[in-house]
Amino acid sequence: MNADGSRVVRLSNHYSYSYATGALSWSPDGRQIAFASGTGRDLNIYVTNVDGSGVFQLTNRDGHDGSPSWSPDGRRIAFSSTRGGDNDIYLMNADGSRVIQLTSHPDGDGSPAWSPDGRRIAFSSTRGGSHHIYVMNADGSRVIQLTSHSDGGAQPSWSPDGRRIAFESSRYGDYEVYVVNADGSGVVQLTDHYHDDGWPAWSPDGRRVAFASGRDGGDYDIYVMNADGSDVVRLTSHPDDDREPTWSPNGQRIAFVS
Repeated sequence: MNADGSRVVRLSNHYSYSYATGALSWSPDGRQIAFASGTGRDLNIYVTNVDGSGVFQLTNRDGHDGSPSWSPDGRRIAFSSTRGGDNDIYLMNADGSRVIQLTSHPDGDGSPAWSPDGRRIAFSSTRGGSHHIYVMNADGSRVIQLTSHSDGGAQPSWSPDGRRIAFESSRYGDYEVYVVNADGSGVVQLTDHYHDDGWPAWSPDGRRVAFASGRDGGDYDIYVMNADGSDVVRLTSHPDDDREPTWSPNGQRIAFVS
């Protein structure tokens, strides 16, 4: 859809479904969208042109491959996979070749998100007993835990300047959107509503954050707010769930799963 919620266009039409955890990622040139799709038992990563044509399968393994995240230079895609038994972060070329495992931990690692300079990857993990936000170098080295609350958070999204990371957390009962500095300091709560707010996505200009919420009627819809949490605007209004917004590189459109 357009960034103001107008002109909603359906891109996929298949009996399988797009995976509902960090499912979408625009290519840096704005021409393609990566997504995960499957029947439930097996999920794989695909790319499609932004008009819905040219669907191409990148992974083909038993288990779950999901949460694709395109590198800023367009050459690689980070993703999560259970192909090694546990959920870990992997890296592949944008054509699906040369898969490299970046994390190897008995607890689950998922939802990778590239820093704007392409040098680091943020991700969520249960390796501390509950979900927390971590950051590592793009080669998997130097893993640093950023959040320390009993529910540290999930679904990280970098600000375009690389200074902050938005994420969701249920640390006070329901899911809300927060931001944290890239060094783990200065956690700020952006949303405060008795319905869940989650799946934050920073706009390319850094001025706004899109997110999904059930605050109006219980089903999830797409909203956008200023980067400080003010001026919340509802973009979609549908009786079924709209979730996981992601901005086009030029900020003119938002892709989402419904």
